[in-house]
Amino acid sequence: MQTLTANEAKTQFGHFIDMAQREPVRVVRRERVVGVMVSAQDYDAMRAFYANRLQHTLVASAKQSEKAGMTAKRLEALLRDET
Repeated sequence: MQTLTANEAKTQFGHFIDMAQREPVRVVRRERVVGVMVSAQDYDAMRAFYANRLQHTLVASAKQSEKAGMTAKRLEALLRDET
């Protein structure tokens, strides 16, 4: 992964964008990573990956809850309970 300082990213923004089309580019300020620029295509792929992962986690959690006896009625009662 390439690294640019925040000042380099600012002063060479066109180059910065071109670099990010090929691979993620790390941006550092005061020797600390403050961000990473990725291409729009990579960003969309990451969002899709994490959305899919979340969907699978939710399905697995629902199945586990059903096996443990959780019902919609029980969940509603738990959510109403203010104690």
